[in-house]
Amino acid sequence: MIDQVIKNVILQTIPSGSIISIIPNCFFFTNVENTGGAWSILSEYTFVLTLINFICIIFLNQYLMKKDYVSQVETIYFGLIMGGMIGNFIDRVLYSGVIDFIGIKFGGYQFPIFNIADIAIVIGVGFVFLEMIRGEIDGHRGKKR
Repeated sequence: MIDQVIKNVILQTIPSGSIISIIPNCFFFTNVENTGGAWSILSEYTFVLTLINFICIIFLNQYLMKKDYVSQVETIYFGLIMGGMIGNFIDRVLYSGVIDFIGIKFGGYQFPIFNIADIAIVIGVGFVFLEMIRGEIDGHRGKKR
């Protein structure tokens, strides 16, 4: 929800391609439509990416519905992933691309523009990986399957 509200504000206040510098040569807001995936890959396959996005939402939902128990931590990180996927899916349906608006530069390198949904997905997936490494997903702490 936060992602969609902020994107709406960005669309209403920042013309496409314009930049508002927050920290000079480091952090800025912009308004960019990304028809591709991460780093704009597969940008010519917008429909396929939208379909994949939708299928991932359905699969994650089914996975969660079939689990006997979902811990509070799992609720948080799967909620971040699901919320991010839904936020970007809404963009793909409404605008035929994802609205990205956060820009970061480090020295001469500019990281690809991203949004709140992307941040949520990355944080959620990061927690999933940490839990997998620790062996705690599905209550199998330290046990090999």
